[in-house]
Amino acid sequence: MKGSIDNATQQNEDAAGTAEFRSDETMTTESTTKILVADDDLEILALVSRHLSALPAEVVEASDGEEALRLAKREKPNLVVLDVMMPGMSGWEVCRAIREDESLGGTGVIMLTGIGERLNEMTSPLYGADGFLDKPFELEDLADKVREVLAEREPT
Repeated sequence: MKGSIDNATQQNEDAAGTAEFRSDETMTTESTTKILVADDDLEILALVSRHLSALPAEVVEASDGEEALRLAKREKPNLVVLDVMMPGMSGWEVCRAIREDESLGGTGVIMLTGIGERLNEMTSPLYGADGFLDKPFELEDLADKVREVLAEREPT
């Protein structure tokens, strides 16, 4: 299953098996774009981070909610990609804390979860998320969602 993430992981899918961003695509990101990725599944964290690093962006990683919030406050990313179910602070709690922090007002948030599309669709906006993807998801769908949220959050 090329370019896909499932709830368990893709058995250490190597770089050759991941979808890459095509250089001919119009990107709304700049080399100074910073993306924070948080997931307690270290294999998914590495796979998503590697895929997003193909953007002209710096990728910062966190493996739990508390670390994600701490890094968001310190690094001031343009976008945060959060797994919902993490030990300690959930992704939703991190999202809410980001929305309550004025210094992170321009930060986009995408939620990743396997809890079910309908619940995710109802819950993510309540916490202030800009978008969500349900697991399993295609890496190119994540790339599209990242582009969309970054474009929406781009200063005019």
